[in-house]
Amino acid sequence: MAVNKCVKYLLFFFNLLFWLSGCLILAVSIYLRVSKGGNEITDQYFPAVNLMIAIGAIIMVLGFLGCCGALKESRCMLLLFFIFLLIIFILLVAAGIAGAVSQNKMEDWVNKQLKAMLPLANQPQSVKSDLENLQKDLKCCGLVNGKTDWSPDPFPESCRCNYTISATPVPGAECGSDRYYSTPCSTRIVNLMKENMVIVLGIAFGIAVLLIFGLAFSMALYCQIGKKDGPTTNA
Repeated sequence: MAVNKCVKYLLFFFNLLFWLSGCLILAVSIYLRVSKGGNEITDQYFPAVNLMIAIGAIIMVLGFLGCCGALKESRCMLLLFFIFLLIIFILLVAAGIAGAVSQNKMEDWVNKQLKAMLPLANQPQSVKSDLENLQKDLKCCGLVNGKTDWSPDPFPESCRCNYTISATPVPGAECGSDRYYSTPCSTRIVNLMKENMVIVLGIAFGIAVLLIFGLAFSMALYCQIGKKDGPTTNA
């Protein structure tokens, strides 16, 4: 019975930690979505934020389910908790492997999508405004080919690097002899996606470790409750 209580409270505190981590992931993801979203060019290339919002919400629900199952010693809730954790663990591992494998194809895919937006002269003003904001933030010019992507429109001031020399330098930012940024924004976007991919994979690995502990604790408590109640007792 003492072992049963030990596993019970270990599972409860694990799920409390699990629920709090879900709250944290959800809060940070929503903040990033609200503060960094709204750009028609980059939103389609950063689905990780939306994915983390969904993961945070699911973790919160599962953490609550696991806490209730542990406190009430409900085999039904513990079994549901175990099944959902196992499904998420399998999907998480599959998504991590797919993300790691497809990382090398990221640059080609982004360039292909951005080339479809050329020439910029045919794009609506909202897209042009988003690109100008992106150029200011990332210290770049144009989508794929540099400043010539803006032709025949005049080059915007956000492409000029002479008025931002004193700003915080961006690694790899190059100012040409004509005082325009020579690095296209596609390069910056790919670098950002690779950096975000590393962060997402790190978070996924941490969650996977938590899931393994959750699977072990929930199944141990499930089996011990079954032994205590007897083979014919319903959950």
